[in-house]
This record gives sequence, structure tokens and C-alpha cells, in this order.
Amino acid sequence: MTETDETAEILDELFAVIEQRKETLPEDSYTASLFTHEKGENAVLEKLGEEMTELILAAKDDDETELAHEAADIVYHLLVLLSMKGMDIEDLRAELATRR
Repeated sequence: MTETDETAEILDELFAVIEQRKETLPEDSYTASLFTHEKGENAVLEKLGEEMTELILAAKDDDETELAHEAADIVYHLLVLLSMKGMDIEDLRAELATRR
């Protein structure tokens, strides 16, 4: 399996977990809490803004470990937002494909 295939598989698995948590809403799940009225879309949007600021700071500090951590947080919360909006990871792939 190539690195590209592995990355795609990881993103697919993560999106599947997000979709499953959205469907079942387990009480002890952070992901599920984002789909409830308690937190909802505003919480995800705020989290994306917060993580973007942290990503910028990590980049300015040349902290590769923190940069990777913050980038992963952004990807995770972005996938949650796509799910909230009824989109699929294939929608993201299709848009990215137009930018080759």
C-alpha cells in the first residue's frame, strides 16, 4: 500500500467513525457531542478558528510536531463540519481533484 493509499484509508476510516457517532450519538463521545444541540455547528466553527490560530502559531515557531497535531485537529473538525452539512468525503475529494 502506498502512502497516498494509507492516507486515503485513514481519512475514510475517520469519516466513517464521525458518521457512525453522528448516527448513534454515544454519550461519552466528543464527536457525538458536536452533533447535539448543546454544542452544534457553532462549536465546530469556533473550534476550526481556534485550531487555525494554533496551526499558525506552530508554523511560526517552526514546531513540526505541534504543526502536525494542529493540522490533524483542523482536518478532524473539517470532516465533522462536512458531515454536519450532509456532505461526504467524496465531495471533498472531487473538489480537490479539480485543483490538480
